[in-house]
Amino acid sequence: MKLTVLTENVAGPGFLAEHGLSYLIEVKGETILFDTGSSDVFLKNGKRLGIDVDKVVNTIVLSHGHWDHGNGLRFIGNKTLITHPDSFMKRYRKKDHSAIGLQLSKEELSEKFKVITSKKPYKINEHIIFLGEIPRLTDFEAKTSEHINEEGALDFVPDDSALAIVEDDVLHVVTGCSHAGICNIVNYAIQVTGVHNVKTVIGGFHLKKDNKQTEEAIRCFKELRIQSVFPSHCTELPALLAFSRGFSISQLKTGMVLTL
Repeated sequence: MKLTVLTENVAGPGFLAEHGLSYLIEVKGETILFDTGSSDVFLKNGKRLGIDVDKVVNTIVLSHGHWDHGNGLRFIGNKTLITHPDSFMKRYRKKDHSAIGLQLSKEELSEKFKVITSKKPYKINEHIIFLGEIPRLTDFEAKTSEHINEEGALDFVPDDSALAIVEDDVLHVVTGCSHAGICNIVNYAIQVTGVHNVKTVIGGFHLKKDNKQTEEAIRCFKELRIQSVFPSHCTELPALLAFSRGFSISQLKTGMVLTL
């Protein structure tokens, strides 16, 4: 499995960065785009790597309906787009009611893409599964929200999902923001695939502090004997430092190409 970091919060030398996430994933001859960041940075960084993303990708997976993961969809089209059906809802920050959902509506996206929505796990091919809606079973994750939905209720981002990738009897888990809880996501990926050998967990972990939630996540990862851990994007410095004490982690930067 090869993963190319097209959009991340931190820039690699000669590359652009923004608050967002976009990964190009290649597995056994299949190339998919996981999230698109908030602008066309993913396309520009692709060109700097000699990759024409528009040509090499036929399938895009949107992890959830937040601007920093899906507003880059404005700059690409004519692909299959896979996501949860709630990704298109209007959503706002509680503190100032500023919009944090997708700029394009479901109708507009349906004109640009072949949209496939699923709450259940959706098998993209024999190696890659979109996990759909993540069961929230832990007692330390996904308990608070700073956002509201279009009806004014607290938005716990029910559409938050991830990819489970199985290659040579090992499991890779790729997450966008982990609003559903990173341990909930990894445990569900194991349940769906039946593969307990978790080699990699990579993406946003939605952990902000060195607190009980972060400590429990680290304990969970150690119990699962996860080999390679790449917390990024929405994982803030105190949590990164906590993970660095338990794992040999690397900061993801745009332009990085990982063979996992």
